[in-house]
Amino acid sequence: MVSPALRDSADAAGMAVEIRNASQQFQLEGRPLPVLDNVSFSARPGEFIALLGPSGCGKSTLLRLLAGLDQPTGGEVLGDGRAITAPDPSRVLVFQDPTLYPWRTVRANVALGLEARGLLRTRGHRIQEAIDLVGLTGFESAYPHQLSGGMAQRVALARALVNDPRLLLLDEPLGKLDSLTRLSMQAELVRLWQRSGLTALLVTHDVEEALILAQRVLVFSPRPARITAELVVDRPYPRHRDDPHLVALRREALGLLGLAD
Repeated sequence: MVSPALRDSADAAGMAVEIRNASQQFQLEGRPLPVLDNVSFSARPGEFIALLGPSGCGKSTLLRLLAGLDQPTGGEVLGDGRAITAPDPSRVLVFQDPTLYPWRTVRANVALGLEARGLLRTRGHRIQEAIDLVGLTGFESAYPHQLSGGMAQRVALARALVNDPRLLLLDEPLGKLDSLTRLSMQAELVRLWQRSGLTALLVTHDVEEALILAQRVLVFSPRPARITAELVVDRPYPRHRDDPHLVALRREALGLLGLAD
């Protein structure tokens, strides 16, 4: 269900994503370094997909292509059937580090996107709505040094959501949190995704996290990244780690990663 708090119209529903034979390479000391190798997949509007694979295999590079921060050296990256060639507020990338401005309050940090776009006067009401949505009501005047790690990441999510994105790109956003906070934030991410109706792609190294959050999990090979498997997680939310189906999928995913227990 799409929350009216962060949606003005059906035009703001989740974005359809299509990756067609995307390849990417960088130059390292004058030599090509292949990072992505002929990657293809699609995401339906409103779908939650996790990207799982070894560290440094190219998952974050793929998110950068979807954000429009880089261009593929081969293939196509499409949003709603159109080539993604530049950043756009409809596609937002949330990193592991919240990267909040320490001299700005929670409200001022959340307002950054609208401020940069000159939309504070017409859409300033979104700021409080986003703060409320991530559970930070009452902390609007707090500064980053007064927040816990989980609260700071909530601010980063609110800063992304205030722009009414249709595609939320999550690059290990919970990677630096302690285990209890991480579990709590996983539940929050599911709630935010369900209420907003946006399309979400999550990069993670945590197999359980991928299975708890995503509807599909794409497993990548070591660099240059190729998709080696797709796991469909056909379980309702909220999910439980001791669910026999999830336990079996975890074992399968670890085996695909060469980490069978």
